[in-house]
Amino acid sequence: MADCLETMEEIALMGREQFYEAGGKQYQFIPCLNDSPVWVSALAELVKKNLQGWVE
Repeated sequence: MADCLETMEEIALMGREQFYEAGGKQYQFIPCLNDSPVWVSALAELVKKNLQGWVE
C-alpha cells in the first residue's frame, strides 16, 4: 500500500523510459491497489479476522 500514488506513477513512467532505453522489450506497470473497492473489502476482512479478541 502506498500513500503517494502520484509519486508511484511518476516513478513507473521514468522506470519505463529507463527500461526501454536499456533495451527492454516488454514493460508492464502494475497499478497500486489502494483505490480498488475489491482490495478495500479484502483488507477490511483481513483486519476483522486478525483483530478478533484484540478489540471489543
